[in-house]
Amino acid sequence: MKSLFVAAAAAIALAGCGVETAGTAATAASLKKQEIEQGQKTLQRAQQKIDAAAQQMQDSAKRAEQQ
Repeated sequence: MKSLFVAAAAAIALAGCGVETAGTAATAASLKKQEIEQGQKTLQRAQQKIDAAAQQMQDSAKRAEQQ
């Protein structure tokens, strides 16, 4: 009976470790997803600034040609 109790306690402890590991992996995956989304937003903002700067240069070149 005592060995059955020890075996059951060991099984519960090991199952708990698996749940904790799975929770940690899920948290890490969620953080990585947020990091990727932030990177994509940063990339989009940078591209918009580059496009705006290129447009300004084209506008300036056109004004210079007209003068």
